[in-house]
Amino acid sequence: MMASVPAYNAYAEGVLMPQMDQDKLAAIKQLEADGDVDNPRYMQLLTEQHYVHHVLRMPPEAWPDPVQRGFDHINPVIYRKMQGPSELGISADATLADWDRTADLHSIDVPTLVIGATHDTMDPKFLRMMSERLPQGRYLHCPNGSHLALYDDQEIYFHGLLDFVLSLPTKPDPYPASR
Repeated sequence: MMASVPAYNAYAEGVLMPQMDQDKLAAIKQLEADGDVDNPRYMQLLTEQHYVHHVLRMPPEAWPDPVQRGFDHINPVIYRKMQGPSELGISADATLADWDRTADLHSIDVPTLVIGATHDTMDPKFLRMMSERLPQGRYLHCPNGSHLALYDDQEIYFHGLLDFVLSLPTKPDPYPASR
């Protein structure tokens, strides 16, 4: 997640939403305003206008089983309390509406890999900035990926992840096996 909900919302409104069919975006927003986000039409519109472009760039019927199971088990009560009813940003009345930890990034002094992607729901420029503010931060950009780049840009994602993990210093085992 980006370290700032206001920045996340600005990216969704300024970059992602303008890419959508504006009539369909209006229909999505109307369903949200009406509190009708459990309407199957809402998910249909989100899938065709947002999910397959920014969450996982493949047809939903080809989504891997772990992704399908994850979506099937989202707790909507908790999710909507934290985020609000919209899938395209965080609502003003949601618990996380004003959450912004950008100023605290400098205090996270552990090796940290921030992963972003060209087609992500998160702003890749913001994610890169986060990595630069973390004292031991590194950024991995997945040029063909979305929010789930581990599936739609696997080679770059896993190469970068393994490179990061293997670059970490190792420590002696404090509990070696007895001989």
